[in-house]
Amino acid sequence: MKKKTRRRKLQAGDAGSKEEFCALCRLSDDDPAVFGEKVTLKEHKLSVHYFCLLTSCGVYQRGEEDEGVFGFLIDDIKQEIRRSARLTCGCCKKKGACVGCNVRSCRKMIHFPCGRKHGFISQFSAQFPSFCPDHSPSQSMCVSSDLSLPQSCSVCLDSIEPVLGYSVLKCPSCHASWFHRDCVQRQAHSAGLFFFRCTLCNNKEKFQEEMLRMGIYIPERDASWELEENAFSELLEVYRQCDALTCVCNNGRTHSAKTGWFEVIRCRLCGSGGTHRKCSGLRLDTSDWACSNCTQATDGRASLVTSPQGGQRRSLSKRRMSPIRSSISCKRPSLPVGCGSPEDLLQALAPQLSPVTVQVEVYGDHALSAGVELVRRADFDPTHTLSVRFRNDLQTTFPRRLQGSDIARQYFLKLLVQQIQDSVVFEGPEGSKNLALDSRALRDDLYFDAGCLLALSLVHGGPSVGFFSPALYQCLFNYPANRPLAFTHMTPDTHFTRRVSRMAEAESVDELREVMAESWEYLELAGCNQPISSLEEREALVEDLVSFTMITRMQLPLQRFREGLQTLGIFDQVQLFPSVFRGVFCEAADRLTAQTLAQLFDLKFSSEQEKLSKETPVSSFWRRFLLECEDGKSSISLQDLLRFATGAEDLPAARLLSAPSISFLHPVSSSSSSSSSSPGAEDEETQEGEKVTIRGRREVWRDSGLFPQSEPVSKRLLLPVASSYQAFKSSMEQAVSHHVHLHPSES
Repeated sequence: MKKKTRRRKLQAGDAGSKEEFCALCRLSDDDPAVFGEKVTLKEHKLSVHYFCLLTSCGVYQRGEEDEGVFGFLIDDIKQEIRRSARLTCGCCKKKGACVGCNVRSCRKMIHFPCGRKHGFISQFSAQFPSFCPDHSPSQSMCVSSDLSLPQSCSVCLDSIEPVLGYSVLKCPSCHASWFHRDCVQRQAHSAGLFFFRCTLCNNKEKFQEEMLRMGIYIPERDASWELEENAFSELLEVYRQCDALTCVCNNGRTHSAKTGWFEVIRCRLCGSGGTHRKCSGLRLDTSDWACSNCTQATDGRASLVTSPQGGQRRSLSKRRMSPIRSSISCKRPSLPVGCGSPEDLLQALAPQLSPVTVQVEVYGDHALSAGVELVRRADFDPTHTLSVRFRNDLQTTFPRRLQGSDIARQYFLKLLVQQIQDSVVFEGPEGSKNLALDSRALRDDLYFDAGCLLALSLVHGGPSVGFFSPALYQCLFNYPANRPLAFTHMTPDTHFTRRVSRMAEAESVDELREVMAESWEYLELAGCNQPISSLEEREALVEDLVSFTMITRMQLPLQRFREGLQTLGIFDQVQLFPSVFRGVFCEAADRLTAQTLAQLFDLKFSSEQEKLSKETPVSSFWRRFLLECEDGKSSISLQDLLRFATGAEDLPAARLLSAPSISFLHPVSSSSSSSSSSPGAEDEETQEGEKVTIRGRREVWRDSGLFPQSEPVSKRLLLPVASSYQAFKSSMEQAVSHHVHLHPSES
């Protein structure tokens, strides 16, 4: 007969000390979350745990729910007590074992509490079967959980060993929420059927189904907090107290008149602060007021609630994290829908930046030291605009007029990204770096600093990162998903990589055992020092070792690096669009093309029709010149042209909020007398860049001495208005070559 779970609570009376012991398990413990409700029937001198009844092999609910103990008839309970009295518990060796393994060939019998201590799983559904550790259901490790192995229980937040088993369970939906069995059982007992769900992804159906399979009891009732009488009555109370520094009300701070000077008005943002109008110097008709805490948190603008800019600092890093947090815990700012490029997605984060500047002093070329000093300041705010100045050695080579400009900032960010790549935080070949495990970097929290500075660089107009290995990107952002790491993803030419490579390439069991014997310390540390009987076990061994080397032992560096990348919302943005951002982090910057450079500038034509007619062909000259630079038909390169026009050597990862512009530089037009013009020069071109108009107008257009001009600070390029493409090309090549090759300091 199928057992039925109870739906209501039985009122039971008190019992004597003798009756307090459960008749089935012989324990007096009364913990409803662990043993179920303990019911005492005084007239029968009987006490039983509800879970002991549900999991017993020889008793079923044959009565109605209001009969006996939740439908278990008294006679049936007594008969089960007599039956179990003859059976010995396999754990404590005492009589009274009433719970047995559901597998027919298995003869193990235990008390229900003993089973909990020794890994028995009892499923509270269908026929309420129980399973011994040898036959109990288990959860499997998947790639997504490997890539984000937690360090704490998502229920109690205490530390957790990231190894699935009887005591540690995980959510089947997000794979990121891991918890102690006791914690999730108490959560289920408190939340009930209608509110029990994953604490991270909020999944309910798959989560409850998996928890029932793994032996978690979910009571069929409302949440415990909903059953308490007047549980939320304090929410109906209105704050009525004056919090002004000096209260001038004769009746005290708690007095609130219905109207007038001494009516307590509440903060319209938090509602947990109040003041008398008189005490805060407000007008008599003031009803819109914000307390000092909310005013500080909103930088004086009480119309917008944002997170505080200072004060709270993480205990490990001793500095404040970015105000933009994970999308799991709060709403993200609205993002452009359907964005297909990382430039657009990064530009969506740029409005966070404020016009307030912060000074960055760079001594020599030590950009990383300057960056670390910046993020470790107590008042560091990532939204402040960077004003960079180079000191000492570079003061003579970096132009004084460019100090504090966008060019100085971009040059600093380029140096910064390169020096982060070469720091002790990373290891591996150029352009394909993995995180390195360095004790000093952990102690100094350099992993957080590196992540924070890379995020800062991307949003403030720095170059693409471009040096992450695919494995590092997968470990950080779980993309591509559900793909295990192979030993080829490990950092080449390291001790661990050589060991794992030899195991992966072993051609016989003896060879594999020999390599394992040489690496026994490494295997012991990874928890993989088990005997190998066949080559079929080699693949699983290698996969476990790779996972240990690149994920398990790197948990703290990965965690701190992720937290650094959360600055200005970069980490959350990448998690939303991992395929789009892969090229920003893993691939070197794309080769500069004529089309990319042409799209970078905004053409600004003159409003006068006469000038416009001369500027239109020059725009065609500009596009043709870019194509020849790309094809190598010019003496300068696109890189030289970009450096001349903007002062930057690379395009920023984020599209610039104010795009550089192109204007036109017109030649001087002058009227000449007939004697000043050579008779043979009329109605024809004399030489490149000098043209004489038709007879009668006698207007001379001279552009042979006209060269392009760049204004990097204002992001403006002036193109010469030339009469022919050859004249335009000649002036461009001369000016750019002179700037780049003869005066490299200007770049």
